[in-house]
Amino acid sequence: MPARIAPAQLPFPPAIHEILEKIMPPGVPPLSLFTTMARDERLFGKFFAASLLDRGHLTLRQRELIIDRTTALCGSEYEWGVHMAFFGARVDFSAEQIEALVHGTPQDECWSAEDSAILQMCDVLHRDCSVDEDSWQVLRAHFAEEAILEMLMLAGLYRTVSYLTNALQLPLESYAMRFPVRMATRRPR
Repeated sequence: MPARIAPAQLPFPPAIHEILEKIMPPGVPPLSLFTTMARDERLFGKFFAASLLDRGHLTLRQRELIIDRTTALCGSEYEWGVHMAFFGARVDFSAEQIEALVHGTPQDECWSAEDSAILQMCDVLHRDCSVDEDSWQVLRAHFAEEAILEMLMLAGLYRTVSYLTNALQLPLESYAMRFPVRMATRRPR
């Protein structure tokens, strides 16, 4: 099934081309999400101005936990699969953790206390669009306030990205991972 809105075609305007050259690994074509946004230079610029994929208050693993859990909760196999393909091995996600990001809970045995706090935040944000007091205190036990602000922004940004990828019905990138099939029942911590 084709995407609902066709991506922009080459050549891209110079400003868009420059950004795509910076963010894509050598030899990897721009993501369909990016080329679709490239249809409008203003929207493309606004989309990338909101990016939080730089060095901030979070480690790469913490960032990827938020992105992967949020996109999984939103059913965005497109974005989840791209991030798993590019970053899953770099942050040492085990096969059990990859499966748990999609089908598990923050209390699964495969997660550290810090990982669990991040995933709990993602789950309550997704469910309630807020963070309850118990979850907030768990976050505060592990993270500085600036890191928590970044976590909230990152989860919100990737909920927006999930809206885009799902509503546009973007076809999966050829190298992207697929959502794992639910494996055997796991024991919670």
